[in-house]
Amino acid sequence: MANQTPVTSVQSSPASINKLSVFSNKDKSRTVELANGNRIVSLSYYESILQDCVRATVSYVDTGNAIEDKTAIEGLPIVGTERVNLKFRDNNDKFLNLTLYVNKVTPVSDDTNKSLVHLDLVSKEFIFNEKIRINQRFDGRISDHVRKILTNQNSGGLNTQKKIDIEETSNTYNFIGNNKKPYYLINWLSRLSVSSENQKRGESAGYFFFETSERFKFKSIDGLLSQKQKKSISYNDSSDREEVPAGYDIKALALSKDNRVDTKDKLEKGAFSTRTILFDPFNCYYEVVASDAKSKEQNLKLAGKELPKLNSEFDVAGLNKEFSRTTYYLLDTGTLPTGNTRQQIGKSQEVNFDVKNILNQSIMRYNQLYSSMITVTIAGDFSLHAGDVVYVDVPELSADTKNDQVSKQSGGLYIISDLCHYVTTKGTFTKLNLVRDSFGRTGNHTTNRS
Repeated sequence: MANQTPVTSVQSSPASINKLSVFSNKDKSRTVELANGNRIVSLSYYESILQDCVRATVSYVDTGNAIEDKTAIEGLPIVGTERVNLKFRDNNDKFLNLTLYVNKVTPVSDDTNKSLVHLDLVSKEFIFNEKIRINQRFDGRISDHVRKILTNQNSGGLNTQKKIDIEETSNTYNFIGNNKKPYYLINWLSRLSVSSENQKRGESAGYFFFETSERFKFKSIDGLLSQKQKKSISYNDSSDREEVPAGYDIKALALSKDNRVDTKDKLEKGAFSTRTILFDPFNCYYEVVASDAKSKEQNLKLAGKELPKLNSEFDVAGLNKEFSRTTYYLLDTGTLPTGNTRQQIGKSQEVNFDVKNILNQSIMRYNQLYSSMITVTIAGDFSLHAGDVVYVDVPELSADTKNDQVSKQSGGLYIISDLCHYVTTKGTFTKLNLVRDSFGRTGNHTTNRS
């Protein structure tokens, strides 16, 4: 339900950091508790749909009495890969409880009385990813491959114990790991995937793989856009910056808009029209396949009303279908068929990957998603995660100064692309980068609630 009561400045006051324990690599019983004694200067926690793992950075002051009258770096010592138990909460009593590991330790400044130290923290799987190579063969659905890479240790996977949320794919793909890292393979498979629930082959494709504080997620672009909104955010220039308007959950403290449609850049990347040239070297089969976003728009899950409408003066006429990017692909006919020898011979004419109906469709969807961006800063809210959908309303700029209508162009549903929870001695804030593939406000802040 939306918050109907005014929000006080308490919501953006300094959060409570209950625990920040660093454990020694040599002796697990030796630990330093950095949350004690007002040592922590700042804490930043990050999630992103473009990032394989969660990250955090901590800056703290060490006066030389952290452990056995020594600094934590010298007394523990801290050299990298130390386990860190981190627990902190916002002012709505929402806790984040994480186990991370030191990726990098940086002494920022030193004098005779104290030192300022910066810790870069990452998830366990981030470090394992650098030590594991996958050489196993995978047959079947792509979503099953991702699940196996994440959870199965015997196949050279990450053997994660965390929860996973995988949206099932409709298409299959057989391949061999070829000594690649787990995260590399999953991200490579993301652009080859079509959702069985939220995408139609030939119309849309493409997934994101990312981690939140709750779980790993492998989600289609259209699946993310199909979610119910988690929170509604309002922004205006009223003097009472933290009073939430009726019916909304959050009032933004700051907001900026960015139209990401750089025409030349989008055309180069094939956001609106592409061409694929297919060639089979065994029988010299050759095909040119053109695909455009305009003809597929009605079958896409859009956040707004419509994809960007470009000037019709630049439509290409004539025999050649319009395209702004070309990809070339050798068909993998008969590659790695499943089954016994007889079954494999029977499948020798089958194509392993349906290039013409998947590859360029995912290229277009990836580039369409970042058509519009809004960056908002709100009082710390740890219930939000990368990949969540929020509804944003901003006032419409008008010559009529009494106009209090919301923007019909910029308002509406957005996906949280990037998120940062920022905690200092002065306050707690959450900064969100919100993106979507289309323009125009649909519905309102009370509809589409989860």
